[in-house]
Amino acid sequence: MPESSTFPRPAPATRTVAVVLAGGSGQRIGLATPKQLLKIAGKTILEHTLDVFEQAPRVDEVLVMMNPGFVSDAEAVVQRAGLAKVTRVLPGGTSRNATTQLALDALSHLPADTTNVLFHDAVRPLLSQRVVDDCVDSLDRYAAVDVAIPSSDTIIEVDDDVITDVPTRSRLRRGQTPQGFRLSTIREAYERAWADPGFEATDDCTVVLRYSPGTPIHVVAGEEQNMKVTQPVDIFIADKLFQLSSAATPEFTDRDRDRLLEGRTAVVFGGSHGIGAEVADLAEKHGARVFRYSRSATRTDVSDPAQIAAALEQAHSATGRVDFVVNTAGVLRIGRLDGTDPATIEEALRVNYLAPVHIARASFPYLAQTGGQLLLYTSSSYTRGRAEYSLYSSTKAATVNLTQALADEWSGDGVRINCINPERTRTPMRTKAFGEEPAGTLLSAGKVARTSLDVLLSDLTGHVVDVRREDPVAAVRTRGTEEGR
Repeated sequence: MPESSTFPRPAPATRTVAVVLAGGSGQRIGLATPKQLLKIAGKTILEHTLDVFEQAPRVDEVLVMMNPGFVSDAEAVVQRAGLAKVTRVLPGGTSRNATTQLALDALSHLPADTTNVLFHDAVRPLLSQRVVDDCVDSLDRYAAVDVAIPSSDTIIEVDDDVITDVPTRSRLRRGQTPQGFRLSTIREAYERAWADPGFEATDDCTVVLRYSPGTPIHVVAGEEQNMKVTQPVDIFIADKLFQLSSAATPEFTDRDRDRLLEGRTAVVFGGSHGIGAEVADLAEKHGARVFRYSRSATRTDVSDPAQIAAALEQAHSATGRVDFVVNTAGVLRIGRLDGTDPATIEEALRVNYLAPVHIARASFPYLAQTGGQLLLYTSSSYTRGRAEYSLYSSTKAATVNLTQALADEWSGDGVRINCINPERTRTPMRTKAFGEEPAGTLLSAGKVARTSLDVLLSDLTGHVVDVRREDPVAAVRTRGTEEGR
């Protein structure tokens, strides 16, 4: 039977390509290295950004437009991270518009009517999957989309430092990326733009707005944390947002945990009580071989390097491997520093800080063999020293810095290290210090253990993962989405 309209052909599938614009030099903030190659939370900003698209089900391919002098550096990032969706790393142009055109040239082999393209700043590493999905969904109905958030500040227009106008704030939005287009739309707009001798634009939606004025540009609700790392303070803020980003922690199913822990060996220091015992129990439940060490059960002093080495060697000799090392051991001594005796000071420093240092040093050779992970624990008091907590707060802050430093040191060796930051948790150590506290005001050690195990099974490194009764980042995202509607 000849083909006819009785059996219409299915519409061709649409392909979505993410173009990551990484052409910045870093000179604006006095850096010798481009911002996108700076490390935050154990990875370069570029890798964090690329990983968003690697994990995005609706994105088929990723193209990186890199500062010409650092193409090989970006290629190394892609190769080391195993980013399979990145098909090419190409040199960018001398302007944003030139770089976009180079990307369009590189995509010339793709059909313009069935290809979507998302242009995203490499230095926006905190992009969420929700925003990516909304952009792709919107391109089913619109030929161009932008991402924006409401302006919380009043915007003024000035001429020679004198206010000339104050636009109505309710109509204003702060633009972000991605900016998404049907490939045919952005191609045609640029063709017209280059014919204009006075062509100049700071972003791609502006090009469509000016040179394809009949094309509606739909606005997708962005998020406050989808910030652009531009100034030195932005690096600090982005790092803190990654620390808070417990929402980024994968949540594995029980079946996943069974599969990933079978045949693995875990060593848990402080494994007799509280969080350590819960982590050990949960890992054992899902098939791991767990070795628990503590002062009370095995007379193991975590501040003694020789005893740490002996514990790790015992686990390795018994199973032939060490995949995970967890240290939950700690002491909490409350009181004014001027009233604390030297022996108590020494104990706090040895157990809360030197022990993680010695454990990290002794664990590294074993974890390098298995591509394993070290997991440490901090406290919410690490962010700001509190009166009568000077020793505890400062040693927990040191543990955070140790985690981030070692994530950089070990990145080339395939060894990961992360730090769990639980909210106030019901443990024997806390009960001893504070007595019984009202029900419902504390985290359960079991919840902390579940998050800890999922972090161990993830590919995260250099993260300080908050565990809270309410996720603060998710709450901010929810508020930002609602405000943008």
